[in-house]
Amino acid sequence: MTTSAPPVKRPFLGLSVERRYRLIYKPVVFLAALAPLAWMVCGLFGWLGCSDGVDPVKFLELRCGKTALNFIMLTLMVTPVRELAKLPHLIRLRRMLGLFAFFYVLLHFTVYAVLDLDLNWRMVGADIVKRPYITVGFSALLLLIPLAVTSSNRMMRRLGRRWSRLHRLIYLIAALGVWHFYWEEKIDERTPLKYAAVLAVLLGYRVARNARVRRWLAGRMDALRRRTQRKRALACDTQRSP
Repeated sequence: MTTSAPPVKRPFLGLSVERRYRLIYKPVVFLAALAPLAWMVCGLFGWLGCSDGVDPVKFLELRCGKTALNFIMLTLMVTPVRELAKLPHLIRLRRMLGLFAFFYVLLHFTVYAVLDLDLNWRMVGADIVKRPYITVGFSALLLLIPLAVTSSNRMMRRLGRRWSRLHRLIYLIAALGVWHFYWEEKIDERTPLKYAAVLAVLLGYRVARNARVRRWLAGRMDALRRRTQRKRALACDTQRSP
């Protein structure tokens, strides 16, 4: 009796995974990443019935900042989604998301420096020094620059293991971004706290999946279990003794 061979899965649209990401998924993500910018431009000029409120400059600053924070969170989501959903090729989109995060952070600072302060660099410097939330946000921007500069394959090969250590700065940058948003938001703090909760989950996942942390937790649990067993044994011996 012969067994039939399992059916061969045909490539989606006749394309391999590599070609699908290059020809379909990346262009779609690229256009979707530009959608917030297009919406802001429409609001600035009143196109398509969009409105940017009473204060267009403050609206653009807030929108650019929130969009940048969204892309930072999306960048951090790639690893857990890739591992939990078993989509290893999803890593191909992380670099693009990170670069768009840098783009919107830079746009956020540009709107503040050009439209809000009219390129008065003395006032910009004074704000960075005197206003803590601007200090925190500007620090995040400075930390993002080396990550954007070293995002190419060439720099990845050149830096080797140092590349991974350098790009761990994204965790600090995300924390600074949420902190900046929390201090800047003076009316409703619930939205920054939601970002903080999402960041805590994403960082907590990375801590939980770390082998060293798992070994340390396993060791602590074993020690606690042995201590509990000794206490129970001692209590039993005490009850048995006359």
